[in-house]
Amino acid sequence: MRPTSDVERKMAMNANDLRDKTPDQLREELSAQKKAQFNLRFQAATNQLENTAQIKTARRSAARVKTILNQKAAAAAAE
Repeated sequence: MRPTSDVERKMAMNANDLRDKTPDQLREELSAQKKAQFNLRFQAATNQLENTAQIKTARRSAARVKTILNQKAAAAAAE
């Protein structure tokens, strides 16, 4: 399934792209993902959201960023 809108393309980052970022950049990305997720939930609650699949994409993108952050933390602790 390919992202269809600009919002979906921005939210659906590749894990390899995320691994190239620093932990600070990943925290900023996580913050942006959480804001996008909040906005989508708000739109859904007010019946303004046209594509409800964007909520799922936002949730998974945030989880992807968290996973990469945890992997980097584990790698740093192992060194």
